[in-house]
Amino acid sequence: MKHQISDLYEMQALPLEMKISLTQDRLRGWKSHFGSTYISFSGGKDSSVLKHITENYPLTADIPSVFVDTGLEYPEIRDFVRNFGNVTILRPKMNFRQVIEKYGYPVVSKEVSRRVQYARKAIEEGRESTHGDYLKLCGLAVDKNGNKSQFNCEKWKFLLDAPFRCSSECCTVMKKNPLKQYEKETGRVPIVATMACESRLRKEHWLIHGCNAFDSKRPRSQPMSFWTEQDVLEYLVKYKVPYASVYGEILQDENGKYYTTGAQRTGCMFCMFGCHLEKQPNRFQKLAETHPKIYDYCIHGGAEVDGIWQPDKNGLGLGKVLDYIGVNYEKEADSE
Repeated sequence: MKHQISDLYEMQALPLEMKISLTQDRLRGWKSHFGSTYISFSGGKDSSVLKHITENYPLTADIPSVFVDTGLEYPEIRDFVRNFGNVTILRPKMNFRQVIEKYGYPVVSKEVSRRVQYARKAIEEGRESTHGDYLKLCGLAVDKNGNKSQFNCEKWKFLLDAPFRCSSECCTVMKKNPLKQYEKETGRVPIVATMACESRLRKEHWLIHGCNAFDSKRPRSQPMSFWTEQDVLEYLVKYKVPYASVYGEILQDENGKYYTTGAQRTGCMFCMFGCHLEKQPNRFQKLAETHPKIYDYCIHGGAEVDGIWQPDKNGLGLGKVLDYIGVNYEKEADSE
């Protein structure tokens, strides 16, 4: 049954204890329906909360956790995950450099990168005048009523001329594929800690499927969809849940709002999705301070191969990509 946006807002406004109860209810329903399931555990703060709720609820305490070691995680995340004895660790068949060389760099967002990737292909094949992704990047797509489509993203049309390829394939190759193989081999279905507040696509998914997507092509439970980041931080503090040291401390400001003194989001260290929206110091400027060797590998290096910018033996060459999209990655002291 499709939900209304007002349903989501009402659930997001609920107190933490009620959200915990609803999450347990979604977990119970998911396990009851499928029997064999697993927690997709990234080692981040959101999935740490999900793991804690699941393992401390008698009806779901035996659900195993699975971590995909992509090589892109902060060292603190990988060390944190290894502290748990009940986590299955998977690895992808390709590393990040190989993914970039084959498909392209992840820039702006999954949606934009995917549009640029397929629009470029349409241009090469002479199909751009009728191709949806190309039309959206040009601001020419219309909805069923003939009005300008809300999915137009002409702001990023300039990426069609970028000296590098854009792609959203990294997440599929490095995270989704190992998990899909695990699901195929074990028959287990996933439980993930994603939240609707994180992106428009995740919000739309919740409006269609709710927390438990029983009827989707790839069934997936998102029992914390209606949580917010403030809920996650409050839960970690209130229940004294261990979390990765890369986040620093969890404190409250003068208005009672929780924040982390370290990283706000962990994800993949080398990923450029959303970095254009961050205030300085952004993720790469922080990385320069906290993990200088990894920063150097990310930012420097790179070379043209057949006219296309790609990583080389000296590094991933993200600096050229970030320059092109207008994101400052220099250390704050160096940029003064």
